[in-house]
Amino acid sequence: MTAALVEQLSAAVSGEVRADEPLAGYTTLKVGGPAQALVRAESVDDLLAVAEISRRSGVPWLIVGRGSNLLVADRGWPGVAVALGRAFRGAERAGSDGGSLGAAVEVLAGGAEPMPILANTVAGWHLGGLAFGVAIPGSVGGAVRMNAGAHGSQMRDVLVEAEVIRLTTGVPECIPAVDLDMSYRQTTLPSDAVVVRARLRLHRASHATLTGDMSEMRQWRRDHQPINEPSCGSVFRNPPGDSAGRLIEAAGMKGHRVGAAEVSRVHANFITVGPGARAADVYAVIHEVTDAVERQSGVRLQTEVVTVGFSSDHPTHVGGVS
Repeated sequence: MTAALVEQLSAAVSGEVRADEPLAGYTTLKVGGPAQALVRAESVDDLLAVAEISRRSGVPWLIVGRGSNLLVADRGWPGVAVALGRAFRGAERAGSDGGSLGAAVEVLAGGAEPMPILANTVAGWHLGGLAFGVAIPGSVGGAVRMNAGAHGSQMRDVLVEAEVIRLTTGVPECIPAVDLDMSYRQTTLPSDAVVVRARLRLHRASHATLTGDMSEMRQWRRDHQPINEPSCGSVFRNPPGDSAGRLIEAAGMKGHRVGAAEVSRVHANFITVGPGARAADVYAVIHEVTDAVERQSGVRLQTEVVTVGFSSDHPTHVGGVS
């Protein structure tokens, strides 16, 4: 099955195709098993070819961004994993970028562009509104899908529209931000929609102010998050009026460990992994923390991290994780 699938994909796409490719290296947690096939898509046609072959073969697809909120089971992903290649990177200003401080300027950014790189790029253009991107490890596409945010700002504040490819229909669409019902860490972006480009509305700003703000955000992350250890960022969404980290600590789970996975002693809403860690260790910590918090506070935490390939997950299509 794998050989036939890889043969079909290799004949149909321009990007690289790998069989039984371990996905651990495509996630920030650095754990997880192989995909049956991995495609590095270098064009919209590559994406459409993957969708068509996946439909014909009856195998699910998984769109991998930078893997910053993705946990893949040790047994892997029973289908095609798709990583967007360099053709989906980059950014450009749309129209004039002149005007006084505060003047609006639109930017087009590729769906695979890393948010920290984009934040630095637009700061170099003296454009404000995206400084919070330095604290988001994912891609533009993933940030759009989950309405990523940090330091009081979020993608909803700057997104004008998302250009997507619908993998179930092969139809390209431009979806206005107002139609995405963007709220805390979620949108109504269809699950088969791959964000290939985003239009952002930023504003002219002082370069000194931008670099100062971004420096403060980087320092805050160094002081309050375990940035030097593999993790998937914030594991749980903050419940209304509270913080997941506080609830986890109140439940006595800070430092809780299963195998080589541990609730961070720096920030309780992070799970870090050490040498020899397995995805099963992380998965167990997530569920034990969820149960402990519910017992202690009555709150059932909801995850930000996307889990795929586990026995309790259905092997269906997963689009646009960051």
